[in-house]
Amino acid sequence: MGEIILGDNLDVLRTLPDASFRLIYVDPPFNTGKAQSRTRIRVVRDDDGDRTGFQGRRYQTQIVGSSEYPDVFDDYIGFLRPRMAEAYRVLDEHGSLFLHVDYREVHYCKIMLDEIFGRPSFINEIIWAYDYGGRPKTRWPAKHDNILWYAKDPANYTYNYDAIDRIPYLAPGLVGKAKAARGKTPTDVWWHTIVTGKEKTGYATQKPLNIIQRIVRVHSNPGDHLLDFFAGSGTLGQAAHLEGRNFTLIDNNPEAIQVMQKRLAHCTPPNLLPLP
Repeated sequence: MGEIILGDNLDVLRTLPDASFRLIYVDPPFNTGKAQSRTRIRVVRDDDGDRTGFQGRRYQTQIVGSSEYPDVFDDYIGFLRPRMAEAYRVLDEHGSLFLHVDYREVHYCKIMLDEIFGRPSFINEIIWAYDYGGRPKTRWPAKHDNILWYAKDPANYTYNYDAIDRIPYLAPGLVGKAKAARGKTPTDVWWHTIVTGKEKTGYATQKPLNIIQRIVRVHSNPGDHLLDFFAGSGTLGQAAHLEGRNFTLIDNNPEAIQVMQKRLAHCTPPNLLPLP
């Protein structure tokens, strides 16, 4: 079952029942201090085009859409705190929250979540590392995001170890053929490229499906109900559907709703529920 809700996420969260979700993943604005934008293009064959492709063929770039939103908060933690308090309330007793931010605000977010969940509920900080984009000459390039994992009950939470995907050993010759063939489980540093190719929806803050699928597989079970209240392009919904989970997605951006409806049209038809 899929559910897409158009509305302010705090208003919607306050209508949801207690302890109703096994997993919450949220990717809020990062407070970068600037507008986040993404332009969608396509290229068509044109001898007078503006770019050169395979074997010297010329192509013309056409803009087919764009998205933009301001990412500036005077009181970022003041914005997030009531939403995280509601997230704690709607998590079930074996549930987990994953908050996806970056280096600008992660330390403040951890203090806030320690206060809401309790310090023992902090389980991991996952680093999603990638290698893409410019490299400034005045500081070390920032090429990672931070994902904070908190469990509602730090003594009893969902963690399906056998569902973890395996990755290659960096030095397979040191571990023997059997281990090398089996691979190893990832650590708390996840190397994965940004969204590329056919996976792109054109939404400015879209995150890779494989990253979210790993979280869904390990931290929930088939049939569980999952929540993303900064849903954006709907990646959690896509991952939930592929892994046999139910989902509720919330966003106040009509463009995000359109992207999600198109992306998730192959699921059990998602209900679009505008907030009264």
